[in-house]
Amino acid sequence: MPEEDGQYYGKNGEPRKFDANFKGPIQNRGCTDIVCCIFFILAILGYIAVGILAWSKGDPRKVIYPTDSRGQFCGQAGTPLENKPLLFYFNIMKCASPMVLLEFQCPTTQICVEKCPNKFMTLIKAHAKKDELDYYKNFCMDGVTNAMGVPEILSSGLCPAMLIPSQPFTRRCFPALGQKGGVITVGNISQFEDGTGNIRDAKDLVAGVKNATVVMEARQVVMKIFEDFTQSWYWILIGLVIAMLTSLLFIVLLRFLAGIMVWVMIAMVILVIGYGIFHCYMEYAGLKGDPGANVTIQQLGFQTDFSVYLQIRQTWLAFMIILAIVEVIIILLLIFLRKRICIAIALIKEASRAIGHVMSSLFYPLFTFVLLAVVIAYWAVTAVFLSTSNEPIYKVFNDTVCDFSRQNCNPANYTTSEMKRQCPDSKCLFAFYGGETLYHKYLIGLQFYNVFLFFWCANFVTALGQMTLAGAFASYYWAVVKPDDMPAFPLFSSLGRSLRYHTGSLAFGSLILSIVQIIRVLLEYVDHKLKGAQNKFAKFLLCCLKCCFWCLEKFIKFLNRNAYIMVAIYGKNFCTSARDAFFLLMRNMIRVAVLDKVTDFLLFLGKLLIVGLVGIFAFFFFSGRVKTFENTAPHLNYYWVPILTVALGSYLIAHGFFSVYAMCVDTLFLCFCEDLERNDGSAARPYYMSSTLHEILWKNKAEDPPSSSALQHDDEDIQLKRQQEDDTA
Repeated sequence: MPEEDGQYYGKNGEPRKFDANFKGPIQNRGCTDIVCCIFFILAILGYIAVGILAWSKGDPRKVIYPTDSRGQFCGQAGTPLENKPLLFYFNIMKCASPMVLLEFQCPTTQICVEKCPNKFMTLIKAHAKKDELDYYKNFCMDGVTNAMGVPEILSSGLCPAMLIPSQPFTRRCFPALGQKGGVITVGNISQFEDGTGNIRDAKDLVAGVKNATVVMEARQVVMKIFEDFTQSWYWILIGLVIAMLTSLLFIVLLRFLAGIMVWVMIAMVILVIGYGIFHCYMEYAGLKGDPGANVTIQQLGFQTDFSVYLQIRQTWLAFMIILAIVEVIIILLLIFLRKRICIAIALIKEASRAIGHVMSSLFYPLFTFVLLAVVIAYWAVTAVFLSTSNEPIYKVFNDTVCDFSRQNCNPANYTTSEMKRQCPDSKCLFAFYGGETLYHKYLIGLQFYNVFLFFWCANFVTALGQMTLAGAFASYYWAVVKPDDMPAFPLFSSLGRSLRYHTGSLAFGSLILSIVQIIRVLLEYVDHKLKGAQNKFAKFLLCCLKCCFWCLEKFIKFLNRNAYIMVAIYGKNFCTSARDAFFLLMRNMIRVAVLDKVTDFLLFLGKLLIVGLVGIFAFFFFSGRVKTFENTAPHLNYYWVPILTVALGSYLIAHGFFSVYAMCVDTLFLCFCEDLERNDGSAARPYYMSSTLHEILWKNKAEDPPSSSALQHDDEDIQLKRQQEDDTA
């Protein structure tokens, strides 16, 4: 080795020496990173304890059902209120109080009703007629009798002073406000009697309705999205199955027609994006002249119904510009990387041969999906139960001055309490869900622990898949005679080694990545809290931190991936493997830049193609643009909900299947670099690489690569020598 080469290697670690006993992934290995393994097991046990605690304390009904002033759930099955799913406000005008936005509850009595009132009526007038009083009682609390007078009923707070025509909105009865001739109306009239003899304008109801609806706005969107999922979940599953079958078809075709399929993927990606540009232009041109289509997004503001944005030209113009930029970038990259793309295609062909000997690897992503689905489901259920584990808080609400106003109270004995005696007109009403127990004080910490363990477990599952595939493909590469020298079940052997010996290393690498990810989540939370801040330096510093941690996360993912490959081969601990992988890549930096990353780019185009094809199909199906599916597609509040779900799910599915190829390429690449350092191609130290792979990745300025025939002759000599050893044995 020349002196300058020795100095070069000294900067980036020493190359591996020839070892005649090395025959691939080390079988005689020991457990690595045991301390982290124990810590991970304890964290999982703690996570299970958090889940049990959340499930014992939480109550999802608090999110699903409205809660009346007594803390009862409206419309809950199996209760006396099962047939009363709507919440009715005695005096909606009291919702105009600023306390509504602070306490998320109107300071007025609320009860569960079967239907919202559909006409004007005051208690004074209804009390004079029996049939009207019977109707009025539907909106009163229990205990009202015909013998009771109006003053007694009102002073006891058993009935509202008036009824206003209302309509259900997010399971609550809100006044049916409208506009006629520029005047705000309720039920068709602009004025109404408030039950105390005063005439009020309908506009007086606006503030109360606005405050109440602001509180319910987020819940409204969530409920509509949830409703859309319930209406379209089976179609979403069909779309994801189509994405899975399409991805599997592409992978199988890559196995047999790698060169043709890569060029077909490139051409189809360009065509799909081109069609997207054409479609956006047609929508943009079609809205020309439509009333309101020239409104800008800034003028429109935030709308909960996102389909409104599709009715303005600026939205389609923005889509068209974005797609055009993406199209130009892809075309330019293809032009500048055309020579490297040909080499990368040859590398994908070699990966196809490796996958051909480990065909079970094509279905391994399904196992990863199942594990990730379990992790996500556990996190989501635990998060919901934690968020609903608060207790109902009741507070004193009053119309006159009271020393106990807004203080906590107990509705069970409030009528005989000192508070009621000193404030006769006060009421003890449900305010919100909260609590001041030790459990509730640590509730935020438990939510944080839930999120952190979610990241850790999800990263662990991903890392397990990477190490398992790396071990299987490494056994292919280092086999002298393929597939005779490979294990009978390379994928299962690698999975067993990973779980038995390297759970600690997997937990260590995923822990580092999870810490960086949780820091990014905290930075996003701080950024959200500081949106209204005027400190420019704080905003700049926060932006820099977010950028730095984003880059750090990408680097750690890259380093972890290669570290898992080295662990799968040599069985060393995570830090040693990460160091060896990093120095090996540094010694082959040019190959990494021009070959490995170009291959990743081609596989990324394959993912885009699958997402584009399935996404276009989902768009035409759910939006009702195709008359054939007009009666088949479900009627949705937001048709973009299933479209985005299918698109995101398609990308994850495609990423899972193409990750097999990506992992195979990365493993072969690292093994190739190791092979070049261990061996020299001579009869005593032959290369393990095939002649094709040698021609693809060979890079040596001092000499030309051996001819394919020479390498083929060497391969035959190796196989003959191996056969002789077997015969002797």
